Amino acid sequence: MINSMTGFGKASLQLPLKKITVEVKSLNSKNLDLSVRLPQVYKEKELEIRNLIACELERGKIDFSLFIEVTGEETASRINAPIVKAYINQMKEILPHADETELMKMAVRMPDSLKTERLEIDENEWKSIQSVITEALQNIAAFRAQEGKKLQDDFILRIGNIRQLMNEILILDPERIVAVKDRIKNNLNELQITIDENRFEQEVIYYLEKLDITEEKVRLLNHLDYFLETLNSDEANGRKLGFISQEMGREINTTGSKSNHSQMQKLVVQMKDELEKIKEQVLNVL
Repeated sequence: MINSMTGFGKASLQLPLKKITVEVKSLNSKNLDLSVRLPQVYKEKELEIRNLIACELERGKIDFSLFIEVTGEETASRINAPIVKAYINQMKEILPHADETELMKMAVRMPDSLKTERLEIDENEWKSIQSVITEALQNIAAFRAQEGKKLQDDFILRIGNIRQLMNEILILDPERIVAVKDRIKNNLNELQITIDENRFEQEVIYYLEKLDITEEKVRLLNHLDYFLETLNSDEANGRKLGFISQEMGREINTTGSKSNHSQMQKLVVQMKDELEKIKEQVLNVL
């Protein structure tokens, strides 16, 4: 069963004084391209979070965000009382009859009147946040699996189409061989020369061997079967599917170059079209 690299997961938790929200977004990428956004207080946990995400999601362009919304009275900013008092005293010396309320309003706007205290991580709170992160990762994994099912259905359809087109080519193959023989013979007849029939048959056989597509047919059908087998494996297989689709392309191209038949070439073009759709979607497979 394949998984898509595209996905979205979200989870939230309401604590007594704050609301925790985790969002994880993922797009396709050749490797793990991870961006983590955290409030400053949780920066020391970034490596732990990165390792968890890498283990769970493996590959993709991933954006992880942890949001903290304070809903209680907790705040990291405090009024720096000595500084504020010093500002007020200085302004009283300049404006001795000024209203103290107005002086207070001016003082709290001055530099250093507020100080930000570094909050320590509460381990019990962090355990709750870990559970939210795990839930968000589970949600994006479920999203990826759902998208992977859609991709798999599309792959099975495209592989079936290529197989059907190859079968139609094989039906035309005997007609193509006869047409090639007749064309060569007609060209020789137009030259009005005497030919050695035995030598002619030998040369025709040699020429037709170069146009034979039996090997291409066998290899292409093997690649189609291997592609379907890989779809059903349990491991992350996006890269392997990409390699198989490249091999399928080589056999289809060789079949087209050997076809020497207009109807077969049309079928080859249709096969290429189906394969390009497969290659485009393979880029999204984990």
